[in-house]
This record gives sequence, structure tokens and C-alpha cells, in this order.
Amino acid sequence: MGIPRTTLGDYERGKTEPNLEMLVKLADFFDLKVDELIRSNISHLDYEILRNKHMKVLAISVDSNNKENIELVDTKAEAGYLESYSDPEYIKELPKISFPNMPEGSYRGFEIRGDSMLPLMPGSVVICSYVEQIDHIKDDETYIVVSKQDGLVYKRVRVDQENMQLVLISDNEAYLPYEIEYEEIDEVWRYYAHLSFTDAKTSLNDLIDDKLQDIQKKVTTLTERLN
Repeated sequence: MGIPRTTLGDYERGKTEPNLEMLVKLADFFDLKVDELIRSNISHLDYEILRNKHMKVLAISVDSNNKENIELVDTKAEAGYLESYSDPEYIKELPKISFPNMPEGSYRGFEIRGDSMLPLMPGSVVICSYVEQIDHIKDDETYIVVSKQDGLVYKRVRVDQENMQLVLISDNEAYLPYEIEYEEIDEVWRYYAHLSFTDAKTSLNDLIDDKLQDIQKKVTTLTERLN
């Protein structure tokens, strides 16, 4: 920079501010525009924030090749994600996974829970691409919908444009559809692929057995009460 160490120390301590000529030198050193140097936190150079007028802020992280990472949100991280999904520092700390030859886009992995989307088993990880606006949602396809009201839910979606809401539908018919207003939605992620860590047929049979046993217990209880 061609300045004494004491001057640099004064910059760091906030005692003095660099003049325009020095700002240009600093911007050249960091390979930035002067405006970026002044307005941006350059400690965030390894992750970014995507913004648009239709949906909320999306924080993403990138690798050393400036390619977006796929962050993993497991069930333990769900509560934290709902509070901090737009915080680059939080997103940076999430575990990362990667897949070869994926199309361009912003992706995230979500661990699903519950049996509302059988035969996709609880514990599976759904890899999804970011949906920038409601108009891009396609009826009867599956999405992760993020909201403060319902948390992270993986559902089949239909758009009700007239009432400005989404209809969320479970593949498991034991669960009734329900609606969520556009204004309640924080993020929407479209299904791309999933990872399953169990034998689907065996797990489904076990789940059916558990349900049948539960039904049998309830029938037995009702019979006893009637008698």
C-alpha cells in the first residue's frame, strides 16, 4: 500500500479513514470495486445472498471454485433453520453435500420426518432446487415449503391463484390437504432427487405392521368399553 505500519494500524482501530486514493488501492488489492469495498462485508466473499422481490432472502455458500454448495438441513437443525435461513453465517456452518453433473441452480438438502409422504420413508434426504417465485411452482409436483407456521414440510403442491394460497397435499391419504397463504411462505424448494437409507419395501411393511397393531389395540379397547 506504500503507507507506514502505524497508518494501517490507525485504519484498523478506526482512528483515521483512508482517502479516496487509498480506497482505490485497497479495492485493487482485494480485486473489488470501490463500492463493494465500502458497502459489503468482504469477510462474506465465500458466500452470497440472493434477493428478489417475489420471495424472501436466500443465503447461499460457494466452494473454492465459486460453485454453490448443497447445504444439508437435518431434523435437528430445523428449528435453527427457521430462525436463521437468511443469515449467511448460519448457512455457512451447515453440513455440505455434493453430487456430480447437477444442473445450474441453488440446491439444498432437507431430511424429512413423519409418514405423510409414504412411500418416501422418514429419514430420507430430499435434494431440492430453489424456487424464486410462486409463478414457477407446477401443480401436483412435490416441494419443500418453509414457513414459520408449519416449519419445513414436504408436500405435493397445487397453486390456488384466486385465493393467493398453496394447497399442500400428502401422498399418504391418511393426511388431509390444507392451505397456506402466500404471505406465510418463507421459501419454496422443488424436488430434484432424494437419498434413502433404508430398504423401502421392508420399512413400508414394518410401518404397515405398526399401524395394524395400533388399530388392533384401539379396536380391542373399544370392544372392552362396549362390553
